[in-house]
Amino acid sequence: MLVSADLLLYYQRCDRRAYLDVFGDRRQQDPVSDFLLELRQDSHAHRQMELARYDYRRPQWSRDDWLGGTEATLELMEQGVECIYGGVLSAPWTPGVTLLCQPDLLVRETGSSRFGNWYYVPKDIKFGKRPKLDYQIVGAFDGLVLSLVQGVWPPTAWLLLRGRQPHLVDFEKRVPEMHGILTDCIATLREHRTPELFLSRQKCNLCHWYGSCHGIAESQHHLSLVPGVTPNRYEQLRSMGIDTLEALAVAKLSQLKGAFGEVVGEQLSQQARTTFSNQATPKLREIHRLLTTARKQWVDVPEASVEIHFDIEAKPDIDLDFLLGALVVDRATGTQRYFGFLAETPEEEQGIWHDFLDLLWAYPDAPIFHFCDYEVKTIRRLAKLYRTPTRRWKPVVDRCIDVHWWVTETVVLPVESYALKPIARWVGFDWRDANANGAQCICWYNQWLETGDRTYLDAIVSYNEDDCRATFHLKTWLAQFLEPFYLQTLSPSAIPSPSA
Repeated sequence: MLVSADLLLYYQRCDRRAYLDVFGDRRQQDPVSDFLLELRQDSHAHRQMELARYDYRRPQWSRDDWLGGTEATLELMEQGVECIYGGVLSAPWTPGVTLLCQPDLLVRETGSSRFGNWYYVPKDIKFGKRPKLDYQIVGAFDGLVLSLVQGVWPPTAWLLLRGRQPHLVDFEKRVPEMHGILTDCIATLREHRTPELFLSRQKCNLCHWYGSCHGIAESQHHLSLVPGVTPNRYEQLRSMGIDTLEALAVAKLSQLKGAFGEVVGEQLSQQARTTFSNQATPKLREIHRLLTTARKQWVDVPEASVEIHFDIEAKPDIDLDFLLGALVVDRATGTQRYFGFLAETPEEEQGIWHDFLDLLWAYPDAPIFHFCDYEVKTIRRLAKLYRTPTRRWKPVVDRCIDVHWWVTETVVLPVESYALKPIARWVGFDWRDANANGAQCICWYNQWLETGDRTYLDAIVSYNEDDCRATFHLKTWLAQFLEPFYLQTLSPSAIPSPSA
């Protein structure tokens, strides 16, 4: 069995991925997305920038011949080469297990090892900005393999991060943790049983097994598809004998509240019942609360003669908002018109910001609907960046209405996530490009800057327009869905008690 540093890295994030990487059918892997390709390109650029600081030698070996790579690397280490890039280290560990790592750099230090009066310290170049724990564990693993090769532990390992000072891995803390994770990883691989899946969108979206795992989860109505079921809550539910969607939907509310508390227990119960029935459920007590407080901004569902639906495409890593999109819905004329203010270069951001404000002030009384708070944060950021007078942007913020907030406050939906796409699709809206997303737009924008091919800009604008129309579609659906409950919630007898 070969246990590599990459395998250990992914095992920390998902034991199922590590197992499938070894034993899975590669034909079931997802194709590499443009966004992931771009991440790899950016990571490569960062690597080249870091390597420019070093005068290194590179061992010659064939990509799949790790034994040959080890021999070539050892030859350079025995020569006392000052810095080695792209080396391979391998060593036997327990019976039947070989450890393999490929530190980006091996840097010679004065000391004692089996090579002579020098030893090597590993340095890993990481595109991340933070010294994540899984990076540090891999650094400790590099130290372990290197100790087996050179006969002495290096004092530390280094992480060369993006935009940060090099980070020293504390072996005193991380080596014991690494040993435990390594032992668990080997045991998992030896079991020859695929670990149970748990879908976590933030961790799973870039995994090449995501499509396969998601298909299995859907077929099983897996609890990880229920919003609010975190890994810890999932394990707790299983310990309670609740391991299916139906079991959670029919579980006693008192049992769930006892295990998770009043608020979370009720949320889990309501979400499971809604998902199991595939029907939207109004939060009557919340609707009543909103009606009887000062915050009645949209709960009365005013039918404004003009309303605007607003969405942004951006590169958050460099604080660039390159497309400000707005759908103007005019009920008086029965028209819907989309405006896409696009910065064809980053330097045009200021211009599209002022053009966008001009459009909003052309309809000074129109409510501005958006999904989540990024749009309002962007208005504030751009106003500050370009020193926009308060009278020009503050009234705009006051007109903004967050559709996501209203959805999550007033209704429970049978969706896997309360992001725009799953919600809008459930209520009947379809994007023209089913595979497009915000990350893809970033790739398209970069490709436009590199090639000058306007088809990339056209794709971005088309996607943004669909986002604006999805927001309009969702807002319209929610208003129609909630309308019958407004009069009901004015009657206290119609409000369910907390124990219901």
